[in-house]
Amino acid sequence: MALLTLGINHRTAPVEIRERVAFTPERMAEAFSELRAASGASEAAILSTCNRTELYLAGDDDCAPAVLRWLAGFHELDVADLEEVLYVHRDSEAVRHMMRVAAGLDSMVLGEPQIFGQLKDAYSLAREHGATGSFLSRLFEQTFSVAKRVRTQTAIGENPVSVAYASVSMAHHIFADMSRNKALLIGAGKTIELVSRHLADAGVRDFLVANRTLERAQALAELHGGKGIVLSEIPDHLADVDIIISSTASPLPILGKGAVERALKKRKHRPFFMVDIAVPRDIEPEVGSLADVYLYTVDDLRQVIEENIRSREGAAREAENLISSGVQEFLDQLRALDAVSTLKVFRQRAELLRDVESEKALRALRNGVDPETVLRSLARGLTNKLLHQPSVQVRKAMAEGRTEVTECLRELYQLDALEADEPTTTEKL
Repeated sequence: MALLTLGINHRTAPVEIRERVAFTPERMAEAFSELRAASGASEAAILSTCNRTELYLAGDDDCAPAVLRWLAGFHELDVADLEEVLYVHRDSEAVRHMMRVAAGLDSMVLGEPQIFGQLKDAYSLAREHGATGSFLSRLFEQTFSVAKRVRTQTAIGENPVSVAYASVSMAHHIFADMSRNKALLIGAGKTIELVSRHLADAGVRDFLVANRTLERAQALAELHGGKGIVLSEIPDHLADVDIIISSTASPLPILGKGAVERALKKRKHRPFFMVDIAVPRDIEPEVGSLADVYLYTVDDLRQVIEENIRSREGAAREAENLISSGVQEFLDQLRALDAVSTLKVFRQRAELLRDVESEKALRALRNGVDPETVLRSLARGLTNKLLHQPSVQVRKAMAEGRTEVTECLRELYQLDALEADEPTTTEKL
């Protein structure tokens, strides 16, 4: 079984490309159906976050070219443009990559914990669509086990600095005393929930949460004594807020340049601080060109995040060692399973030959042939049948110079030990 991972992430592609390659929840069913048909892969899973889009595939052949063409076509991109930012990992390197992703070693924020949950969600979604089988299921389970080992046995997750934390840290550069500022959070998922906690810790007391579903917005806002609204109400409240942080799964921008311009006039040009964590982006890029607007995307948070990386380099080295062990464990499991499968076929073949020779012997006995003759014929026939094909293949291998085959044969049947146990000519006499 061949394993393949194709993807783009924050290192290989800017947000302008990542947002075009992101998979929206509404198109996941369509994507799974088309991906497996186009690639010929027997199993597939899709991970799509603000920082990466990755496809995990298992099948009999290398389907990378077919998957690349499908991915470009699905997102209406030029194949050549996508190929420039795409990475491909195969077999053991694909296993290592998935484990590094799950442990947060491939994240913009080294050791960030959110990606572990996102990968688990990706696996669950693939299972719901019937896209995974025994191979990917085994890989995901081993990956989750190794990632948990990394979390518990290293300091990679201590004092976590997430994208949410980095967003709030940058807000301090604009507003010295954040207790005087009002925040608008767009979305109500895990990232925005984390943002709300960091803002509250930074002193923000006035919260407004906007979401497509009012109930979700209210539930999150109430945690900090704030108010929930629906997305369509954002323009009515925009002039009253100072900090805007957005992270939704919307395929189209939620906040446009016109609405921000009108709000700025009402604010008499008091500045806005905005962070758009979403991919695809929630805030039109043109908003960043307005005076008195400080607009950042996930790609702009690198400075805060790089400080975090430097503080975790020792833990990262320990984590890499654990992942190497995890990769080897998985490969050993596959080899063991392959051995079981091979032995099963080997035994079935031997049993078929046994049944054929046994039936021949029984017919001879029913016809009155001497039992001793039948027994000797059965033993001779079964031995010849069992040894014929291996003998042919050994001779062929030796003629081709593949001496390792005879070494394997000697090991399998312990022929060296048998030769050592045989009595010498003198002993026989």
